[in-house]
Amino acid sequence: MDAHLRAGIAVYDAGRYHAAHDAWEDRWLDLESGTADERFLHGLIQFTAVVHHGRNENWSGAQGLAESAGEYLADLPADYRGVNLDDLGPFLQRVADEPEAVDWESPPTLTHEGEPVGYADLDFEATAVAAGVLAEADGYDEAVVADAVDYAHRELDDRGEGRFVGQLFAFVQEAENRPFVYSHLVQHVERERQKDEDVAGLFD
Repeated sequence: MDAHLRAGIAVYDAGRYHAAHDAWEDRWLDLESGTADERFLHGLIQFTAVVHHGRNENWSGAQGLAESAGEYLADLPADYRGVNLDDLGPFLQRVADEPEAVDWESPPTLTHEGEPVGYADLDFEATAVAAGVLAEADGYDEAVVADAVDYAHRELDDRGEGRFVGQLFAFVQEAENRPFVYSHLVQHVERERQKDEDVAGLFD
């Protein structure tokens, strides 16, 4: 949960309001309906949709989702799983009451354990989640990034941080260099895929 939670918060806090929900959605779909964690992630997903719709002046969409998001989060502790839900409730109520009066340029910042989360604050597992989210949002080949994550896990299992681990951190953290980093990821992934194919063929 923590890797997905922190990745989504970092994506949201970077201003990628629409993309943030993708970090939580797969985890949410695996949870039993009505549990605290399921309502928590469902509420966060809808909260990000509220911000997305509000910033695009879709007042009815923002208003309806604000009401339901508020209901999902209402019975949870104010700092459930370390997230500042106490800041979200009043915001969602203002949107439900009068969405056009909300300052959509400054939606609430999400915090975890009292602090905003930047990409540089993510450990490897959360960075891997964020890399997949950003690849999908920005139109990169998700299969390349997924394979890079798999190869990075091999590096960590074998000897610690290596080429793929470092490049995935760079892909997430260095937005201005992301196309350049991705091009290197493609080259390295293609090489590793070829090696895997060559080895597999030896035993056919």
